[in-house]
Amino acid sequence: MPKIIENLRAQLLSEARRQIADRGYAGTTIRSVAAACNVGVGTVYNYFPSKDMLIAAFMLEDWQQQLDAIAALPADHPETLIRGVYDALRSYAENHRDLFSDSGAAKAMALGFAPRHQMLREQLAAFILPVCAGESAAFTAAFIAEALISWAMEDADFDTLYPVIRKLIP
Repeated sequence: MPKIIENLRAQLLSEARRQIADRGYAGTTIRSVAAACNVGVGTVYNYFPSKDMLIAAFMLEDWQQQLDAIAALPADHPETLIRGVYDALRSYAENHRDLFSDSGAAKAMALGFAPRHQMLREQLAAFILPVCAGESAAFTAAFIAEALISWAMEDADFDTLYPVIRKLIP
């Protein structure tokens, strides 16, 4: 009779997250995650078809939490909204700095980088759009979103950056 493991998917994600932080991308394998969770390798593959999909799953869960926080921001107050978007990006970048700075992970993820980056910019621009005006509002929102992404990865100070953004919005 197969053993029933409560919340196995969550355990797998938690262990993969821990191993990435401790061992890096190359040191984390489906086999090592399975062993730490006391399950067979095939069991992990029942949930995730590859190591990259396992990693993508916990990153997506974390990003969804950030999107939920952004969605709760007041769209009628530009500085609060844009600061909140920026803080969410910085928090996400900090939580995944191990992966973002890992050359092995970068090589593995490079193929899908451009479409994911575009999707990220579009998600953020949709939140920023309500504080932009005029016929170029969509462009301005996308431009601000792109700037926030770049600045967040550089860990720049928002209070230094906001005066530049403020010139772009009414």
